[in-house]
Amino acid sequence: MSYVLIIGAKSDIAKELARVYAKNGYDLYLAGRDINSLDGLANDIKIRTNQDVQLCEFDITNIESHQAFYDNLNIKPKGTIVVSGYMADQKECETNWQKSFNTMNVNYIGAVSILNIIANDYEQNKDGFIVGISSVAGDRGRKTNYIYGSSKAAFSAYLGGLRNRLNSSGVSVLTVKPGFVATKMTQDLDLPEKLTAQPNDVAEDIFNAQQKKRNILYTKAIWQLIMLIIKHIPEVIFKKLSI
Repeated sequence: MSYVLIIGAKSDIAKELARVYAKNGYDLYLAGRDINSLDGLANDIKIRTNQDVQLCEFDITNIESHQAFYDNLNIKPKGTIVVSGYMADQKECETNWQKSFNTMNVNYIGAVSILNIIANDYEQNKDGFIVGISSVAGDRGRKTNYIYGSSKAAFSAYLGGLRNRLNSSGVSVLTVKPGFVATKMTQDLDLPEKLTAQPNDVAEDIFNAQQKKRNILYTKAIWQLIMLIIKHIPEVIFKKLSI
């Protein structure tokens, strides 16, 4: 019996990940705030897959609760996927420190706190996998979302270091960099259809990449080329652009 812990389980991508992992024989811990709202999803997964699904109340910003949360899981998870994310409007972040802090707290600080605990356990047992959902926004700072982007850049750097550290212990770490995804978080944005992925497609991409023990995943795949181009625009030109 192998459990996967999905943190930030109320997001659209997380729900699809829950379905994909259960379909492939994993039991689930679904963790998040006000998690009982996922009763319907949990029951549906149980009926369709006959896998165990447990809902776990968890606040990624409540750092002091993280160790007790992990200690209280009766069966420690084989894998952990951090999907938690928060994206406030850039202009609001520029004038509202709490918005900026919440962005950093959810996307980076809280994620590092819980993953430090889990990574220590996996390293000791020389087993497990970690998946962190970062973003292409972290590949280069842009004026339209640099508070959010910088928190994701920090998370990507953290996951890279964690991957380097845990490699000798047989623990895989996957950094996921989605581009545009049609979710509740982006529903007010005018996104280009051909560059926008659906949550179920992202979930399948993540599962396949994790099973192959890949290091970094761009999804849709075209975003790897797009970001390669963006990262190589000279700074003297880039700073004048609005992209």
